Amino acid sequence: MKHTILLLITLITSLAFAQEKEALLALKKANNYVYEGNNLVEEDFVSAEMAYRKALSNQPTSVAGVYNLGNSYYEKGNYEEALYRHQQAIKNATTKAEKHKAYHNIGNILMKNKKCKEAVESFKSALRNNPNDDETRYNLGLAKICAEQQKDQNQDDENKDNKDNQDQNKDQENKDQENKDKEGDNKDENKDEGEEDKKEGEDEKDKDGEPKDDNKKEDQGQGDKDEEKEQPKPKPQQGQLSPQQIKSLLEAMNNQEQKVQEKMNAEKQKGVKVKTEKDW
Repeated sequence: MKHTILLLITLITSLAFAQEKEALLALKKANNYVYEGNNLVEEDFVSAEMAYRKALSNQPTSVAGVYNLGNSYYEKGNYEEALYRHQQAIKNATTKAEKHKAYHNIGNILMKNKKCKEAVESFKSALRNNPNDDETRYNLGLAKICAEQQKDQNQDDENKDNKDNQDQNKDQENKDQENKDKEGDNKDENKDEGEEDKKEGEDEKDKDGEPKDDNKKEDQGQGDKDEEKEQPKPKPQQGQLSPQQIKSLLEAMNNQEQKVQEKMNAEKQKGVKVKTEKDW
């Protein structure tokens, strides 16, 4: 039983030693690739990038490998890839010094991308891990000035946009008002024309509401004249007196009546006594 326990302890120790040895070997290879990349980065970026990637392949958590790879991307202007690699370095970092360097470089990348407000926060994080770095503090001051300028610029742009929108709205309102005025004028003109047409129509009607027809009136007048011409004068019927005969008869009767009246007046004058002056 004791032999079995000793055997197990020996196997476990050997396995742990082997794993540790393998890890140390991987770390050594990773460091060698990082060193190779550092030597190539100035002259041959492609070869340096390949060396850094080999270092990460042997040691994925190698802070030096991912950090230096991020720096190489930064020098080539590939800020998006550089930002990604430095964020990886922060995750893999185990010391404040490693975090300080990664945050400092992230702040520089954000400044290059004109993200000054975000750069301020990154430099602050770098100073939390190393408050004595004057370079980080200087960069923080620059980032604050840049962020304030961007804030003012954004405010000016916003005010300008609001003013432009107000001007556009005002122009549109003026156009709408002009269109309404035009529509009102057209409506008044149409109304006046309608009233004139209505008045003309009423003038053309007679008192019974019927349309006047001058030609019809003239034709009717002409027709009446023609009827008067064509209509024969009435002739006295047999057994009736004509108007001329009636007139002569009336004149004869009047003359006769006048003679009778004169005769009666003469007889009255004969029977009247003449009075003398009164004797009192």
